[in-house]
Amino acid sequence: MPHELSILVVDDNRIRASIIEDGLREAGHVNVVVITEVNEVAARIGEIAPDVVIIDLENPNRDMLEHFFALSRALQRPIAMFVDKSDIGSMEAAVDAGVSAYVVDGLRKERIKPILDMAISRFRAFSRLRDELAAAKSELEDRKTIEKAKGILMKTRGLSEDEAYTLLRRTAMNQNRRVVEIAQSLITAAGLLEP
Repeated sequence: MPHELSILVVDDNRIRASIIEDGLREAGHVNVVVITEVNEVAARIGEIAPDVVIIDLENPNRDMLEHFFALSRALQRPIAMFVDKSDIGSMEAAVDAGVSAYVVDGLRKERIKPILDMAISRFRAFSRLRDELAAAKSELEDRKTIEKAKGILMKTRGLSEDEAYTLLRRTAMNQNRRVVEIAQSLITAAGLLEP
């Protein structure tokens, strides 16, 4: 049986919150917590530890949106946000904050499940992209470190580029460490020897 999602619904309007809750329950979600006191969200979110957050704001002001956008950045969970009115600045801020679905004037019970599914899917896609970007940046930094270490070996020992890399690789294998770790150690040592 697949993992049952824990869903947090944040809505200061009990009637609108019940529409969302009904839509979720009809879609088969039973682990649903509703918070109607918007000021309690930050304090309660840790104890609830939801898999997904649905936020419904009838007429959000800028401060309220900023509060939820900051929460979204910190949460690292799929977030679907329903608002009655919006402007381009608010939509862009929502996207920047990591809101997975930003729905303007679209709160209807039958739309809750597809929007929730889309928010989860988009969150996973963005998470994969973020992880791939972090890995690419790390790999680039590792390459820069290795290139710098090769340069030090070429200059101090008169080695060719291939010979310098072979020496780094052989040392890494002998010490059961990664080439980048050996390269970083060499760079650090060379920095200590500079006048």
